Amino acid sequence: MRRGSYNTSLLRAAIEVAPEDADVALWDGIGDLPIYNHDLEGADLPESVRRLRVDWAAADAILFSTPEYNGSVPGGLKNAVDWASRPVDRAALRNQNVAVIGASTSQFGALWAQSDLRKLLGVAGARVIGDELPVNRAPEKFDAGGNLIDAELFALLRLTLERLVAESTPIAATAS
Repeated sequence: MRRGSYNTSLLRAAIEVAPEDADVALWDGIGDLPIYNHDLEGADLPESVRRLRVDWAAADAILFSTPEYNGSVPGGLKNAVDWASRPVDRAALRNQNVAVIGASTSQFGALWAQSDLRKLLGVAGARVIGDELPVNRAPEKFDAGGNLIDAELFALLRLTLERLVAESTPIAATAS
């Protein structure tokens, strides 16, 4: 959601390296979601939640990129996972193919956040594919325009996308 987000920049780099047969779109509605409240389920479901559920359920796969806040996943992203995990029997994340990447300004934050997000997604019923791709010390890996400048990371990102695409195509991407 943050202007200048390294994670949004990382997703834009993922779009660049995605296989040609993959249809990758950046999903940017996380900031529009209300805090999860079971009382809003049913007829009173907010439009932003309806959009999240429809879009995520329609995707063949979702690539998540997470920053780290206080050693874990930011609240907005956790909230989106909560909304997409309900109702359990027809949740947008149920049996959904997902992969997790992320960038942080610290040494270990991206790894911590990705580990927690992978767990949250698994509990929500998603099928988590591949390993983490932590981008540590993000300011050193992106230029002033938000472009990924680390060739090794580009190669790892390409492998992550190829593996996710091999499991399913097209891909919807989201950042927090």
